[in-house]
Amino acid sequence: MWTQCACAKQAADIGGEALYITPAPGTRRVFGVGAQALSNSGGPEISSEGLDPRRRRLLFRSWHRGIREMDMVYGRFADAHISALSEAELADYEKLLELRDQQVFDWVFGAKPIEPAYDTPVFRRLLAFHEDGKTIK
Repeated sequence: MWTQCACAKQAADIGGEALYITPAPGTRRVFGVGAQALSNSGGPEISSEGLDPRRRRLLFRSWHRGIREMDMVYGRFADAHISALSEAELADYEKLLELRDQQVFDWVFGAKPIEPAYDTPVFRRLLAFHEDGKTIK
């Protein structure tokens, strides 16, 4: 039979036991991440409860991209505008969501010119929303 060493009894970030990382003042740690970071990190700020299935799916897809930056770009835009988009605008938005994240990221942040086929009113609205500082908190 083996014996447990004394060091194994002190878990790093559990309860009131000793911490090896000191949290910033005014925060608490949740699963290794500061709680304030979790509350500002994203996720839908609106409920999908009143939305039709197509809009719910687009809202979900907007917040579950391949890279976190695009979650913020698409997700915050969808929170603000998904319920007001027309059927034609929803179709344009779906086409944008089909593109690779890196490609749209480059367009949004000005690294590459926008391809004319995707320079739609919906994309210009997304750009304006992002440029107004409403995308990243």
